[in-house]
Amino acid sequence: MKTTPVTPSDLIASVLALPPIARLPDGRINQPASARLVEWLEAGGITTFCYGGIANFSNARVSEYSALLDLIETIAPADAWVIPTFGPDFGKAMDQIDILKGRDFPTAMLLPFSPVMPAGVASGLRRMADAFGRPLMLFFQSADYLKPNDLAALVADGVVCTIEFGIHGTSATENPFLSELLDLLGDASRIIDARGEPSIVTTASFGLKGFTSGMSVIAPRISTAILTAVKAGNLGEAARLREHFVPLGLLRATHSFVAVLQAAVGLAGIVDAGPIGPFYADITDPTILGEIERVSNALKTANAALT
Repeated sequence: MKTTPVTPSDLIASVLALPPIARLPDGRINQPASARLVEWLEAGGITTFCYGGIANFSNARVSEYSALLDLIETIAPADAWVIPTFGPDFGKAMDQIDILKGRDFPTAMLLPFSPVMPAGVASGLRRMADAFGRPLMLFFQSADYLKPNDLAALVADGVVCTIEFGIHGTSATENPFLSELLDLLGDASRIIDARGEPSIVTTASFGLKGFTSGMSVIAPRISTAILTAVKAGNLGEAARLREHFVPLGLLRATHSFVAVLQAAVGLAGIVDAGPIGPFYADITDPTILGEIERVSNALKTANAALT
């Protein structure tokens, strides 16, 4: 497992896959199934694994946090970069940092929380990074979360090593927040796209190359091919490949980004991820499950056909 400091080249070496944590029917961690999912992703060219909202880290009890960290360390391939998440609220985050400090992860990502005030988020991040002793990754989807000047200062001061950016632009060519942030940072080397395949073709025009992906758990080869195309500047090819993800993306947007993916992994025959966990509900409607099965299997078939 990677333990060295995070560099810009790390951010584009692989798609940042967002796998779920598989669980047994009684809610306990299912290590063999979680390991098989990582093996599936690795076979598709993925070497970076981030355990965040899709893994339901935000609702994990602090008393379970060490066991979750044990799991993701144990199932990680030898050359993998594994990114745990923590938070989202400040109190829980600081308790989890006390646990993270004794581990070798080179960074960890704060999950977003609201309502907040940007200046308070900035000062809180400084306190967290100081307690952790390492820079943090940051994920946000709202312009009210942090201001561009605060973000730039956090990167310059070594508090934040990676910005996972998820704010929609006003059009395909205009994203005022991202443009201002890039002007302040000087380049996009510390920014990755948080919305993955659906938006990377657009944000690539601003200089972003790396991206996170939940749907890579169904089609890791296609996600990896999109990353390769983006890095080569072949946005037409990236856009063509992105179309494979549209049906599953629509189902996720309609029914739940997390619950649909949890079901899709099992319905596509990859692993049985089990129950989804606290504050989410498993999808049980037969019609919806049938659509998820059809769409996820079509995506998996396209993944197998990619040459």
